[in-house]
Amino acid sequence: MSVNTSLAGKTALVTGGSRGIGAGIARSLAEEGATVAVTYWSSPEAAEAVVADITAGGGKAFAVHANNADSTAARQGVRDAVDALGSLDILVNNAGGGWFEPFTETPDEHIEATLNLNVRGTMYATQEALKHLPDGGRIITIGSISAESLPFPGGAVYGMSKAALVGFTKGLARDLGQRGITANIIQPGPIDTEGNPSDGNLGEFFAELTAVKRFGTPADVGAMVAWVASDAANFVTGSVLTTDGGWTA
Repeated sequence: MSVNTSLAGKTALVTGGSRGIGAGIARSLAEEGATVAVTYWSSPEAAEAVVADITAGGGKAFAVHANNADSTAARQGVRDAVDALGSLDILVNNAGGGWFEPFTETPDEHIEATLNLNVRGTMYATQEALKHLPDGGRIITIGSISAESLPFPGGAVYGMSKAALVGFTKGLARDLGQRGITANIIQPGPIDTEGNPSDGNLGEFFAELTAVKRFGTPADVGAMVAWVASDAANFVTGSVLTTDGGWTA
């Protein structure tokens, strides 16, 4: 039996797709044939570089400005992406961030900002996307192994926000199952990006916490997303898919 992982003819939105893991996801989806829109908040140059890279490889992509931490802007970003793409088959909730700091010293504004971007922004974008996703569509959320494994201090608020996405994803899977729309969450481990470089101050420490003793790459996460987005994964929903090099083993 052949397994079809092609995304030819599909359209995808990757929030926070201008750099790091998001850029890797956008490239992987485009390599499988999808037309991709990436949202950015602060760097149009980075977003356009991703678009140019995809275009140079024979794909098609668009850059869309959006602020996923704001309900109105997050919803508008989805609408703008749909306008650019013409339709929407795949939503990848990738935009996120936060602080690692002692909980006793965490100010209210950091808690609110983390919840706004990681949790509320994901919910706003998903709710808007569901106005456009067809039966058989895909909702893929990028979480973090911090939702279940924090072998160092300072991640209480960040880990809580990512754990909330697990419950959200499982609830979506139940809500949308009869439409054939799947909802899954991918939890990466240490991934070599500008914000978390493998040669940074904590690089060796993080690598040692994995079974494979190294960081992953954005392409590793992108490959998992592309598979979950494909017809090969049409019976996979409500799942937590860990891509962490054995961090949680």
